[in-house]
Amino acid sequence: MRQAQTLNEAQLRRVLHYCRSRRHPTRDETIVLFSFYAGLRAKEIAALTVGDVYDEAGAVRTQFILDAAQSKGGKTRTVYLNQRLRRALAEYAAGLNLSDPNRALFESQKGGHFSANTMCQLFLDIYKAVGLKDASSHSGRRTYITRLANKGVGVRLLAELAGHSHISTTQRYIDVNAEQLSAAVELL
Repeated sequence: MRQAQTLNEAQLRRVLHYCRSRRHPTRDETIVLFSFYAGLRAKEIAALTVGDVYDEAGAVRTQFILDAAQSKGGKTRTVYLNQRLRRALAEYAAGLNLSDPNRALFESQKGGHFSANTMCQLFLDIYKAVGLKDASSHSGRRTYITRLANKGVGVRLLAELAGHSHISTTQRYIDVNAEQLSAAVELL
């Protein structure tokens, strides 16, 4: 099975620009940002609740616990939110009812949580519309892990952030291209 395409910064900008033209622009853009800046799987994004990312006062958390029912493999893990994602979530909060912490963070057309399959389809629709035929709901996750690896974050930390039990799984996510190989030999 082919691995999901990793996106460069220009492709990500194109995706985000397209999201702004959709029926639910803030929701869709925030979903994409969760994938790229927290490395969450589509299933995990679909399962998020308001209380996961906003505290009782409505402030965006810097981190939260993804419980076993929300994640793959039935394991809990801590999700860390960077500044860019926290800013996007602060903007997203303006259109939300934050009074119910159990409410779906991202509501589907029918209301309530997206299913994992519907969330995957949302990603596919967005990527197809911008001409990224090899991108999938896993593209943001692969890009997240690859970018951190390229910035020198060790594979052990990456595995923890990704929620992988084995670093060999994480290593398969890291994309390698000619530009990186060329830069690597210049380190000598």
